Amino acid sequence: MSISSANILVIAEKPSVGMSLAAVLGAKKKKDGYIEGAGYIVSWCVGHLVGLADAGAYGDYAKWRLSDLPILPGKWETVVAKDKQKQFNILRGLMNRKDVTSLVCATDAGREGELIFRFVYDMAGCRKPFKRLWIQSMEESAIKAGFANLKDGREYDNLYQSALCRAKADWLIGINASRVFSLQSGKTLSVGRVQSPTLAMLTERQKRISGFVKEKYHIVRLDLGGGRIAAQSEHIKDPEEAENIRAAADKKAAVCVSVTKEQKSVSPPKLFDLTALQREANRLFGYTAKQTLDLAQALYEKKLLTYPRTDSRFLTSDMEKTIPVVVNQAALSVGFIRGNAGVPIDYIGNVINDAKVSDHHAIIPTMTLRDFDISKLPETERNILILVATRLVCAISDKHVYESVTAIFECGGHTFTAKGKTVITDGWRKIDALFRDALKLKDDEGEENEDETANAPENELPAVGSQLPAVSSQLSTVNCQLSTIIERQTFENAAAGITEHFTAPPKPHTEDTLLSSMETAGAEETNGDAERKGLGTPATRAGVIENLVSRGFIVRKGKQLIPTADGESLINALPDLLKTPGLTAEWENALTLIAKGEADPESFMRGIEDMTRNLVTDNTKTP
Repeated sequence: MSISSANILVIAEKPSVGMSLAAVLGAKKKKDGYIEGAGYIVSWCVGHLVGLADAGAYGDYAKWRLSDLPILPGKWETVVAKDKQKQFNILRGLMNRKDVTSLVCATDAGREGELIFRFVYDMAGCRKPFKRLWIQSMEESAIKAGFANLKDGREYDNLYQSALCRAKADWLIGINASRVFSLQSGKTLSVGRVQSPTLAMLTERQKRISGFVKEKYHIVRLDLGGGRIAAQSEHIKDPEEAENIRAAADKKAAVCVSVTKEQKSVSPPKLFDLTALQREANRLFGYTAKQTLDLAQALYEKKLLTYPRTDSRFLTSDMEKTIPVVVNQAALSVGFIRGNAGVPIDYIGNVINDAKVSDHHAIIPTMTLRDFDISKLPETERNILILVATRLVCAISDKHVYESVTAIFECGGHTFTAKGKTVITDGWRKIDALFRDALKLKDDEGEENEDETANAPENELPAVGSQLPAVSSQLSTVNCQLSTIIERQTFENAAAGITEHFTAPPKPHTEDTLLSSMETAGAEETNGDAERKGLGTPATRAGVIENLVSRGFIVRKGKQLIPTADGESLINALPDLLKTPGLTAEWENALTLIAKGEADPESFMRGIEDMTRNLVTDNTKTP
């Protein structure tokens, strides 16, 4: 980073990132839209500064007509976003300055970041050489290392072609499908490769809920040993049968016919990628996916978190020596962990896997925490930072180990089961418990619950970290009693009773469960080495959900996402091609090969054009 009369133009994706880069590079002179100094000029794109032009750029398409379809641009046009013309003019002027000898592409390191820079570079008519900055965090050390190891920008041409193909393909399908199905239905519809199958998942869930017919069932419960042990029957639909079993068992001797004890363990959770962070923040705090992304981005720009738009949940082996330092700092910075958890160095291997890190590693705190008072953060940002810090400490901790006990009893000619467990080693769940207690969080278990009323409780202590009920001491005694049961042990005068239950419909999707479904959609059809899997990317899924809301296809009811009548009508109008994740899987397989230089972009686009023609032909009604 030597100073010379020539200047290097560094183009970031956002002003905040550009300012951080400028501070490290020594550029201090603030100008209109850029910062200059020490041989560098640092500017920014303000997100998607340039994009593909709309249909109007290719002809008289202001009025929608079936006869105009399909719209297939011969020569693609790009345009500057209307509200960003000033910044584009600034960048174009900087690119053309005689003292600017080369550029550095410092947009986000990934497919879309590459597209943002190349669109601006090409539209400005720039031909100057450029390098590529590829960093994982905004810490000063990471920025310096990145600039010391810049790559030739042309090494990323295939990545750019992959991004360009994705943009063009989405344009072709979105423009043509939206018009053809709007004209057919008489309503203005918005059709997208990712949006439509996402909406289809929501409407399918709603159909299951609407069509669900609840069924009553019964459970016969036994209280043994004066209420110290509880056992229960299977689900029984016939109330008369349940009453017969109750009568046969009541006040009779219950004999233990088998006892099974098994030591089990729960591995530490993986580190967060963006989707996992969004899901957990929605489950615990009720934050939307967009809110979590915005909060994580703010923390990234404050240099407190590493890059948030990642799809990896692991770190790389070259970070092995620094991880304990980061973990210690995370524990010191989060009050409820300090003094309660050391750094279990033996388990660092839990979070390292080079093969599962692509563009960026998992989200973790940075060493900037060392000099930062997190109490000064807004509560929402603080919650996300504490969540990420706690996950890091949990991830490199020991397993949670417990003993599971299952006892089978015979009473009155019928069989009853009692289950229990005893914690042997708290492991990572001790830290998780401290986190939940400190933030006064309840442990919301899962999204599917088949029964309106929970089945008979196991004879177990609550999981570490959950809210301990008032009867915890009683449960502890029960658990102890069950663990000492032996075969052929007899309990006289069992008390039998019946409880009534109803099956329950599936729950509506929340952003937690929808993000999970989007992430895994079409996984069986996607190659294992594809850069992206599922519907959308970690960075775009939040936007897809927000678009569905803003366009009136879904509404939020608390945490729940409910499709509207317009949303259901849209899905009913679409062919399977556009509402199943198979198309995304097919595209991502091809785009991954293009990014690797193993497939031809032009061949891919010819295939998309053929698909578009067939889509219009197959779904156009004959008058």
